Amino acid sequence: MPYNILETKPKSYCGIFGIFGSESASIDTYYGLHALQHRGQEASGIVTISSDENSKNTLNVVRGEGLVSEVFGDFNILSDTLKGNMAIGHNRYSTTGSSNSRRNIQPFYVNYRLGNLALAHNGNLTNEKKIRKELVNEGAIFQTSSDTEVILHLIARSRLENPVDQIIEALNQIEGAYCLVILTDHGLFAARDPLGFRPLALGKKGDSYVVASETCAFDINKVEYLREIKPGELIHINSDAIANGSPKSYSLKDTVSIKKQCIFEYIYFSRPDSKIFGHNVDKVRRRLGKILAKNYPVSDPDGDKVVVISVPDSSNTAALGYASELKKNGISAKFELGLIRSHYIGRTFIVPGQKKREMDVRIKFNIVKGVLENKTVVIIDDSIVRGTTSKQLIKLVREANPKSIHMRISSPPIMYPCFYGMDFPSHQELIANQVNGEIEKIREFLRVDSLNYMTTGEMLQAIHEEQPDDFCTACFAGNYPTNVDFTFNKTAYDS
Repeated sequence: MPYNILETKPKSYCGIFGIFGSESASIDTYYGLHALQHRGQEASGIVTISSDENSKNTLNVVRGEGLVSEVFGDFNILSDTLKGNMAIGHNRYSTTGSSNSRRNIQPFYVNYRLGNLALAHNGNLTNEKKIRKELVNEGAIFQTSSDTEVILHLIARSRLENPVDQIIEALNQIEGAYCLVILTDHGLFAARDPLGFRPLALGKKGDSYVVASETCAFDINKVEYLREIKPGELIHINSDAIANGSPKSYSLKDTVSIKKQCIFEYIYFSRPDSKIFGHNVDKVRRRLGKILAKNYPVSDPDGDKVVVISVPDSSNTAALGYASELKKNGISAKFELGLIRSHYIGRTFIVPGQKKREMDVRIKFNIVKGVLENKTVVIIDDSIVRGTTSKQLIKLVREANPKSIHMRISSPPIMYPCFYGMDFPSHQELIANQVNGEIEKIREFLRVDSLNYMTTGEMLQAIHEEQPDDFCTACFAGNYPTNVDFTFNKTAYDS
């Protein structure tokens, strides 16, 4: 079976985009999804609604496997097929289940008693199995293995008489993490779960309104950032919203005063040029690197310059922060490009035999020997999951004959699985869990001269403007903020 060499890090659930009131809605969505490509590379889709001269609404759909540029390789699709002034889009990375099923490609859509309905989801539901079983017992027929289809069924089966009430009724039945963009004949809806696990931003371009997982999707489209969609908020964007200068806002009944935003959005998932949860990702990552350097510095025994390198690309900013803080504290240091990442490796490789993991790393990374040779090297990474890729990476760096290799991680050890849209393996496969959190044993496994992780408290200092309890840290401490099904089988369902 082909082995996906990109799966060396935790993956986020997906990226979503929605727009209403734009004559180029599908094109705007295309570029928005392109900017959100890092949130999902397995599949992509766009749905629009257009009206003919008789005011009959038509749902237009294009979905496919691959990158955004591959699915929409024929640019004429955007103008000829995906017509209309409102659209939603989705980039997919499956956190659970069969990633190869074309049926699971979003947005999902149906035609129900009130007309057209399409939906795209970022997150993971924790009571999906229970609701799915109830719906099946009531006669519902599921076409996919995705938890997202549960939401579609709940809305379509509602006996209430307008989409707003139907959506609120449906969302008040589900639990877990979700950001949603929903398209109906009545306009565009966007919603965020009551604890606000995943980011969702609202913006404006001319008279049109835009929602997206990250603001980098705004920048490419020259969209003005307005605000975050609040935890537990549903907004409705239609012609009235444009005329009145503001979308209508509704609160879900389970809305609470606390937030549990995913801290890994800052550490790894989101692009550094995005603004999420009210703060710039780049700024937070630089702070993480500075805190690492302040608490876990490295100096050269001979007084030479310390070479700080990142595991590209997500650790670049933290590494810059680490190097600058070392210099500030009187340690001669410089950020260098010691690892070069290939961006043209394709989606999968078949690597036979026992050398597979080593070849995976060599295909993805190459070292700059002149930068690393006879130097004290500090490698900054955002996380270690299984540890196997990190070990091969250390082995690769050691081929440059450095004086010593030190590793600094800008997050605490990952001890527990995530149930809110982060694709970690089972706890048995997490190296930190295997060694009961003993960092020295991880250091010995990786064969580095020193290894330090951030503590949870140190990590949260990087977002000191927020309350520490506003962030979900369940993958580090096991303190899940909702009820979760610990028998959840990651291979049973596909989100």
